Amino acid sequence: MPGPRRRATALALAPALDMRWAGLGALALAATLAAWPALSQDVAGDVTAAAGVEAQGVTVSHGYSTFGDLKYPADFQHLDYVNPEAPKGGEISIWAQGTFDTFNPYSREGRAAALSNIGYESLLTGTADEVSSLYCLLCETLEYPEDRSWITFHMRPEAHFSDGTPITAEDVVFSHNLLVEQGLPSYAAIAKTLIAKVEALDEHTVKWTLAEGAEPRDAFSLAGGTPVWSKAWFDKTGSRLDKTSYDISPGSGPYVLDSYDVNRRVVYRRDPNYWGQDLPINVGRYNFDRIRVEYFADTDVAFEAFKAGEYTFRQENSSLVWATRYDFPSLSKGWVLKEELPNGNLPPAVGVVFNLRDAKFQDLRVRQALALMFNFAWTNETLQYGLFQQRESFWQNSELQARGVPEGKELDYLQSVADLVDPAILTEPVTVPHESSAESQFDRGNLRQALRLMEEAGWTPDDTGHLVKDGQRFSLEIMLNAPSLERVLTPYADNLRRLLGDGTVSIEVVDPAQYTDRERNFDWEMIYDGYDNSLEESLGLQQRYGSQGVGDVFNPAGYSSPAVDKLIGEVVAAQSYDDMAAAVRAIDRIIRREMIVVPTWYNPNYWVAYYDMYRHPDPLPPYALGSLDFWWFDADKAAELRSAGAFK
Repeated sequence: MPGPRRRATALALAPALDMRWAGLGALALAATLAAWPALSQDVAGDVTAAAGVEAQGVTVSHGYSTFGDLKYPADFQHLDYVNPEAPKGGEISIWAQGTFDTFNPYSREGRAAALSNIGYESLLTGTADEVSSLYCLLCETLEYPEDRSWITFHMRPEAHFSDGTPITAEDVVFSHNLLVEQGLPSYAAIAKTLIAKVEALDEHTVKWTLAEGAEPRDAFSLAGGTPVWSKAWFDKTGSRLDKTSYDISPGSGPYVLDSYDVNRRVVYRRDPNYWGQDLPINVGRYNFDRIRVEYFADTDVAFEAFKAGEYTFRQENSSLVWATRYDFPSLSKGWVLKEELPNGNLPPAVGVVFNLRDAKFQDLRVRQALALMFNFAWTNETLQYGLFQQRESFWQNSELQARGVPEGKELDYLQSVADLVDPAILTEPVTVPHESSAESQFDRGNLRQALRLMEEAGWTPDDTGHLVKDGQRFSLEIMLNAPSLERVLTPYADNLRRLLGDGTVSIEVVDPAQYTDRERNFDWEMIYDGYDNSLEESLGLQQRYGSQGVGDVFNPAGYSSPAVDKLIGEVVAAQSYDDMAAAVRAIDRIIRREMIVVPTWYNPNYWVAYYDMYRHPDPLPPYALGSLDFWWFDADKAAELRSAGAFK
């Protein structure tokens, strides 16, 4: 099923070349920055006198790794999961839903075109087989002193923008300042607490000085991950980062905008003069000559277009379609392949989110009662063909997931906030979703429990069977952005009406533009959305679960807790992976008990279908599908399929 924004992985630092990045829109930057893995204070890899710690106590390296070593040495030839001999050429085409009115993905306004941040690079980039290792991209090396009070990047002099102009340290300084001045307020707030000054020491050397008290691992990731734009272009055009525009700054990445037809199609082409095509970090990647995105307003029309060959790669998000509609001629003829590929990323913590800014959701008992009306077992078996698993944790299937009764370091952290939480959290098993019967949509036992909770919260039935408090009926609206979700969540709405009374619950499916506007302005009561978390956490937790993030779109529920605020501080200050993980488990335990999201489902696999002219590494790396990154084109097979009339 459709989820919210993309979740956090180390690959968040790379150019946006996976389908997970499609249509990120104006919030892409802050979502990435909020979720970037933290950077360790330990130097990564084997450090030698020649390329490691110099006599002055300054560390010089080709990258960073959090709480461990870099996998790849300075002289590595290519990433382990790519095909270094992958041919270049061909086109891959995908689809996007809705509309677009800008190619500026960092604007606070409008809806950005799919993959519109595809051309921008940063000083550091990540890989798809490590959680948080970061390697030089626009830089050759980086260095920092023992106290981590600054970091200096030595940039590659050969790096240039797509218009041929060189990338300089001044462009890096300009880009940081532009983000602080015109980017999302949440980004500026974080950046100002981490970075005191950015300065160009010479044409290709840029120094970032940390703010007093800043955590180095967060400051270093922000510095290394800032997208770099052309200062000359902005000076010449007078453009602003916070405004919509079809005219955008040249980037330095492997793809550039080729053509577009507003709300119908966008085409990106591989830049034959891309400066970094021979770097070891890029060998075997960016193999397609063209990436085409076809836009459709309707998901059914989009699926029919795929069957007809109007686009050639589809990542499925509907269990109904996956289970029942992949029986068309192109599949039976072998023209189209259907695969389930393993996904090692954290499942996004999605579900039906409560808007805690609304007074009626402030009482935990109300949220617990409404959650009891969702029947996952029946929904999965009856409507989703048993294809999903139920999500329990905000960090599902990882070492960051709280389990059982707290113990060890996790218990120590919880005891440090014992005066701020329900005492039962320290002694009882972690909150898990309620059980429901798969035999019936409606569970009477859960209804009775929900009615008791509502009555305890002051909501009692009137003579018409509606729950009222202080003369007001309890009613609610669930806002969705996809008809496929309406099909699956309508039974939940029906169950809620059994609790609250007839005519009390509505589902509203809105168009993408309206959805984006209402989501940003928190103009909703309940919404299918969630939280994008990371396998390693740090300061980004403040945006998602801290009191500072109550007004931030990355904290859709508007959740805050003094206990969680304090534990976020422990995560940020953690000096080892074990400490970080234990503190996150404590946060997970607290938030799950607060029931800010009705947990629904997750899929441990990618569902993909594509015309049999694309090839991929086997096995895939754990943290990326990589369909637009390290897959490649089989020209002979494509010619065969085209000759047979498989696609247009």
